[in-house]
Amino acid sequence: MATKDADLSALRINRGPPGANPPRRSRSGGKIVGWLTALALIAAVIFFFRNWINPGVEVQLATASLTSPSQADAVLTASGYVVARRKAAVASKGTGRLVFLGVEEGDKVTKGQVIARLEDADVVAARERARQELRLAQADLYDAKTNLERMRMLLEKEMIARAEYDVAEARYKRVTASIEAAKFALREAEVAVENTRIIAPFNGTVLQKNADVGEIVAPLAGAASSRAAVVTIADMSSLEVDADVSEANITRVTPDQPCEITLDAYPQQRYPGYVANIVPTADRAKATVLVKIKFKDYDRRVLPEMSAKITFLAVGSTVNSDSAPVLTVPSASVVERAGRSVVYQIEDDRAREVPVTVGRDIGGAVEIKSGLKEGDKVIARVDERIKTGTKVTQKVN
Repeated sequence: MATKDADLSALRINRGPPGANPPRRSRSGGKIVGWLTALALIAAVIFFFRNWINPGVEVQLATASLTSPSQADAVLTASGYVVARRKAAVASKGTGRLVFLGVEEGDKVTKGQVIARLEDADVVAARERARQELRLAQADLYDAKTNLERMRMLLEKEMIARAEYDVAEARYKRVTASIEAAKFALREAEVAVENTRIIAPFNGTVLQKNADVGEIVAPLAGAASSRAAVVTIADMSSLEVDADVSEANITRVTPDQPCEITLDAYPQQRYPGYVANIVPTADRAKATVLVKIKFKDYDRRVLPEMSAKITFLAVGSTVNSDSAPVLTVPSASVVERAGRSVVYQIEDDRAREVPVTVGRDIGGAVEIKSGLKEGDKVIARVDERIKTGTKVTQKVN
């Protein structure tokens, strides 16, 4: 027990000078350690969340697409629609019930062909009556003429008075006039019958059927249940393109200027054309001028109302519809890196370098012979910031 109660403080070695107090741990040293720890934590957070903090270089994407070689001579592009220069909504001049319709959509018709017919019992009867009235007048003519000749002979022999001859002559003239009137009445009745026949005005193709058998057809379609046009036909050999060109660019368009026409329905096919007419007025609402472009050659796939893209070419250029389109990307997408041509695609939000083989320049694009396929997305404009592994984000328009 005596050992446990012994004071051991006398055994402590005092390394300081005689009479000095024992050293104490500095508080400033603890603060430095704390700050260093906090900085380390901040650095770790920045390291692990650097992708969230730094979204990367903002870029736009472009699509590798097929382009016509003639685009190298393009001076302007516009949009339009295929229209038929000769197009008609064929209607009847008479009013009646439709009893016959001999065509359907897509049928070809020739000029003068009977497309449809209205009920005609009343006008046919009127025509027959006019014919009989003409025959009656012609029969009276024979009697009046014979009587006039007889009266002339008797007058010459002074066997009758002049007044009797004048009566015979007047009757002959009345009969002659009645024959002429009967002829016009017959012609009028024939026209009324013709008006019940709906005739094709030119060779064409039926685009739309507007009425069916049993419906009432009227020239002006005044009644809610009546129809005006029976069918709509178009001359498929007169197709052209109507394009709206901005007022600011109309000076780039000249008559007979060569054009290339591409239909949205067949983007691979290109049709040669030329400027046929610049309509001398502007659309105030759209600030555009209507330009009519004629096809030099086209096939049966071209149909009215199809949407089209027109490329106006430099004067003297030619369009070869047989030359195959080439794969292109914007010129700004291709750069030289380490002595080779490359483009950049995006993979997992990082730029990935893709070597390509380039060809000729086509307008603002460049031909890609290998390395890409149609529809591939590439960075539209590459600068010195874009390298393999660069963090990128797609720009939202």
